[in-house]
Amino acid sequence: MKILAGIGGALLVYTSLIAYLGWAVYSWLASFWEGANPWVFAVLWLVVAYSYIIGRIGHKWLGFTILGSYWFAFLQYAILVIPVANVLVLAVEFMDDVFIIGSAAAIILLVIFIVGTYLAYSPVVRNLEITVDGKEADPLHMVIGSDFHLGVLSGKSHLQRFVDKTNALDPDVVFLAGDLVDDDPVWFARYGMGEVMAQLHPSLGVYGVLGNHEYYGKKIPLLVRLMEKSGVNILRDETILVGNRFYLTGREDRTNGKRHPLAQLKPEKGGMPWIIMDHTPSDLKKPVELDADFHMSGHTHKGQMWPNHLLTRRIFELDYGYRLIKKTHFVVSSGFGFWGPPLRIGSRSELWSVKMNFRPSS
Repeated sequence: MKILAGIGGALLVYTSLIAYLGWAVYSWLASFWEGANPWVFAVLWLVVAYSYIIGRIGHKWLGFTILGSYWFAFLQYAILVIPVANVLVLAVEFMDDVFIIGSAAAIILLVIFIVGTYLAYSPVVRNLEITVDGKEADPLHMVIGSDFHLGVLSGKSHLQRFVDKTNALDPDVVFLAGDLVDDDPVWFARYGMGEVMAQLHPSLGVYGVLGNHEYYGKKIPLLVRLMEKSGVNILRDETILVGNRFYLTGREDRTNGKRHPLAQLKPEKGGMPWIIMDHTPSDLKKPVELDADFHMSGHTHKGQMWPNHLLTRRIFELDYGYRLIKKTHFVVSSGFGFWGPPLRIGSRSELWSVKMNFRPSS
């Protein structure tokens, strides 16, 4: 009963919010379009506002899912922009103030969408060089990608950008740190993304782990098969020796409450580095205690759209970037793809190019 009451309360608050935003947008439209019908507008507005939920009915409703993804971005920034515009309309008294101020608000939202789309679809390479204790050897060149959310909006062409940039870097090994698909791997298969992923050719292989969205999709066996067919070795609470160069641990995401403790996965290092891939950066202390050399994660998206980074900063000890704690190096990526809106504000789609040097242990 309490759950139903909570859902009902949330829907009431959400509907009240979109009603306010709809009234503001309609008032602007009516200022220059005499034929604007309030009832038609209200129906269309409600459909758009609930389009993401409608799209969850099934794959045939995909268009509503796409519309709902864009709606999320509009909603976030409309909540920030429209109330300010309303206050200005009340404070400024001159003819056509609703049209002028409303148009200014619309332009601001349009600019946000244009810039956000560019930052989402134009990935950059973050370069990092680190040094760890170990036997003398040639530097290890790693490329790290995470949070691809491959599906409809983060699709085949976006994955091709990752593959092209990665191959141009000519790494020894490629790591894919979770949330490879956007819940359901069906789009990965249907749109031939496996053919693109298979174009990666690092000498030591391609390795990945599961993220929370793979669990949300509930098709993990299919996802693992598709990735293996594409040349990606998915590690699930496993530690392997790669090319007699380093130990690699791939952890189950913390969404799996039965995942093994990290201590059970620790190898006998024997002078070789220990690298850990864990989608969610939920615990930085344990890798340090266990003397891990390098730990990589994603998940946070760096908030994806400003000012969400203020929330991720409070939730995670390290929500983005690089940090050295004692002898353990950490990297948290903002991700190559995006969840929901294909927009990034205050973050950017990225991959990391990491060069690991070795120094003899004292």
